[in-house]
Amino acid sequence: MSDLSRHTQKIWQQDKDHNIHPWTDFSTFKESGSMILSDSDNVSVSDSEGNTFLDGIAGLWCVNIGYAREEMAQAIADQITKIPYFSSFGHHTTEPAAALAAKIAELAPGNLNHVFFGCGGSVANDTAVRIIHFYFNQLGKPNKKKLISRVDGYHGSTYMAMSLTGVAFDHDGFDIDREMVHHIACPNPYRRPEGMSVEDFCDAKVQELEDKILELGPDNVAAFFAEPIMGAGGVIVPPEGYHKRTLDVCHKYGLLYVSDEVVTAFGRLGHMFASEAEFGIVPDIITCAKGLTSGYLPLGATVLSDDIYEVISVPQSDGALFTHGFTYSGHPVCCAAGLKNIEIMERENLCDQVMDVGAYFEAQVRGLGDLEIVGNVRGRKFMMCIENVADKKTKELINADASVGNRIADHCQARGLIVRPLAHMNVLSPPLTLTRENVDFLVQTLRQSIEATTADLRADGYL
Repeated sequence: MSDLSRHTQKIWQQDKDHNIHPWTDFSTFKESGSMILSDSDNVSVSDSEGNTFLDGIAGLWCVNIGYAREEMAQAIADQITKIPYFSSFGHHTTEPAAALAAKIAELAPGNLNHVFFGCGGSVANDTAVRIIHFYFNQLGKPNKKKLISRVDGYHGSTYMAMSLTGVAFDHDGFDIDREMVHHIACPNPYRRPEGMSVEDFCDAKVQELEDKILELGPDNVAAFFAEPIMGAGGVIVPPEGYHKRTLDVCHKYGLLYVSDEVVTAFGRLGHMFASEAEFGIVPDIITCAKGLTSGYLPLGATVLSDDIYEVISVPQSDGALFTHGFTYSGHPVCCAAGLKNIEIMERENLCDQVMDVGAYFEAQVRGLGDLEIVGNVRGRKFMMCIENVADKKTKELINADASVGNRIADHCQARGLIVRPLAHMNVLSPPLTLTRENVDFLVQTLRQSIEATTADLRADGYL
């Protein structure tokens, strides 16, 4: 055994014995362990044995500016040698935290000018809930506590964020708050009732939100949480006009509208923020993370409107404090990474790159719709999903035991491409630095892998 193989084996064993992974399949992990990733360059990652893969998922919707950027490493190092940390509690701040808050306010739509920093998307959404409840308490409306989210929406895995999440699979065996959080149906046009137009489907989904508010009582409902495009739930793009109409319903009944842009912000759809630029709405709150630092360091933000800030910034009683926050809120090194990330995106016109290459990517991926098991290809720009089915006409799913998404992902990995399996689906969310040549390789490899999977499914009796 080579020294490299011995080292790989040691790390593999240590990881298997001691490291608990998110979303682990323990039925296989205890035997197979994990692939060890040890190097990266722009749009590719390499394992500990030197095999290189095009990263079709940007880590996890994250690495927007690409891997191993030396100037990002330098910006992080420079900040560490200045001041690596200081508490932002009370009346202390650091230059990167102040500058990044101002930059986010500049980029955000409307009057969303106030930024609360946390460590990621889950925390950003938990922060939104606490601030929303505090806001209505300040307004003398303490009963406005209930929250509405959507089936197949994803908002994180802390307790409240997972309660907001509507992916039933993620709740298996775990507890969530079913009293405070209520879900309405997923606005997935592909799965609309047979014979119903997209316009009528949109009408029905908007009406469902209004009906749920009336059922719970407008005086009891605080907010509606919605991703512009639903990510981990299957890259669901709602019908045209859905977001504007649901926002109008919320404001009609005094609810706040929270746009969860943890995935869509910072370029994935070709805009720094997608809510207004792509969907024509200015929400009351935006949550973001992932692309904020391109995954180089953990950072999330909850961005509030002037109207909300004016209420929560008034002390609730003599001597009272705004008692919400975290040890690492406004961490100067993370904020320095955020500033450098945005600087790179603006200097290299990455949003324009997404509009160009992202449009090519979307068109090429949609071309896979001619394959036998591809029932639906959906998404926009660098946020795409392929839904695989047994029958295109009936949209019947392939038997879950076939693990079709995993089979396709495995075939892709064997050919040098990483894609994300989600049950019967595969998700694509590559770095924003992808070239047309990268797109051609990705789509050709995916086509070959779906064809190979189809042959396997037929041989195993699933088709």
